[in-house]
Amino acid sequence: MLFTQDIGIDLGTANTLVFVKGKGIVIREPSVVAVDQKSNPPKVVAVGMEAKEMIGRTPGSIIAVRPLKDGVIADFEITAEMIASFIKRTTKRTPFARIRVLICIPSGVTEVERKAVYDAAKAANAKYVSLIEEPMAAAIGIGLDVLAPEGNMIVDIGGGSTEIAVISLGGIVVQDSIKVAGDVFTNDIQQYLRQQHNI
Repeated sequence: MLFTQDIGIDLGTANTLVFVKGKGIVIREPSVVAVDQKSNPPKVVAVGMEAKEMIGRTPGSIIAVRPLKDGVIADFEITAEMIASFIKRTTKRTPFARIRVLICIPSGVTEVERKAVYDAAKAANAKYVSLIEEPMAAAIGIGLDVLAPEGNMIVDIGGGSTEIAVISLGGIVVQDSIKVAGDVFTNDIQQYLRQQHNI
């Protein structure tokens, strides 16, 4: 008898979240990958929190990479390896498991990047893979009726980018992505407080 594992992945510039049906959020880790540049091609040696903790404690050939920058996939091969690693960590490796994965992607990704994300999930033993753009996932997550014949504007503020979209009749009518988001807000607040208190 087959049993199904349903997984949701939110690819973020700063953090990646992995949700498993019946368990909730099981991974909330930095979107960081440690890569050994001595290897040809470069080899991924750690992902997520483990990769972040390696920063400054490894040989010079191992560097920490953020494969998503400003809300877009900067390095889709490393992004694919990061996705595959997270899926493998959250699934039971049995011959009868049927893994279904829904991946939330930035709205500005290209078809090549979209295919890389899809292929990464398939390579990690996912039987079914679906991709959803961040504004649509946010709309569904807050309970909006995305199929209604009316426009709803979504502003999804992440770490590296802010996704803005108008959703109607089950689709995105118009969208844009700007490179001002949580990381910039945090930096601006810190600078303001330093100036006010002469820190």
